[in-house]
Amino acid sequence: MRRTKLEMHVDILRVLAHWGPLKLTHVMHKGNFNSSILREYIDLLTEQGLVEKKILKRDRIVYAITLRGFTVLKQFREFTEGCPMIEKAGNQKSQNF
Repeated sequence: MRRTKLEMHVDILRVLAHWGPLKLTHVMHKGNFNSSILREYIDLLTEQGLVEKKILKRDRIVYAITLRGFTVLKQFREFTEGCPMIEKAGNQKSQNF
């Protein structure tokens, strides 16, 4: 089953929240993302202030979730837990196809 854009954005935030600052390839492997799509979504999340790009020694680039990203992730989790009908509706929709 394919993930929606929202689910992919949340999955990126979850990977970064769980594993800490990571190189792009590590985010790709841990979250099972396509590299070109991941780069596009990471850029969007960075523009929104949910993810930050850090440059370490020897120009090594890693990405980390920001405090705002943690807040959004927490609110998303609370919303989906408080609205179980959303998950049921998504499951019913996928079963019809």
